[in-house]
Amino acid sequence: MSRTAQEEANLQLVLDMFAQMLNPMDSGAVDRFIADGYIQHNQSVEPGKQPLKDFLDMIKGQTPEAVHDVKRAFVDGDHVTVHYHVRRFPGDLGWAVIDIFRVEDGKVKEHWDVMQDVVEGGPNPNSPF
Repeated sequence: MSRTAQEEANLQLVLDMFAQMLNPMDSGAVDRFIADGYIQHNQSVEPGKQPLKDFLDMIKGQTPEAVHDVKRAFVDGDHVTVHYHVRRFPGDLGWAVIDIFRVEDGKVKEHWDVMQDVVEGGPNPNSPF
């Protein structure tokens, strides 16, 4: 099954958002990628664009060396799912994260995420990635 042109555009939007907004934690890029009326489902962040900007600024201040290492991304219509590894500082085992974004009119309109700690020495020898 091949992707539609719109799916390709939605996937590229989200990958560009990771490269230009999330990895550098650049709150100034929020307006380029996030739609007005942004719906946030992360229970730690208030809905809307300004709370997202404030959250990015806070995270950048606390963990300026953090990285979001994208491992895989999928698109299905207006939804883009990204599986990635967050490391807050050098040597951090970090989190395995899955974000789901809903794209509307060329911007991210809605966001869900799930996270788990990356651990060493557990019973499962398979990486979360």
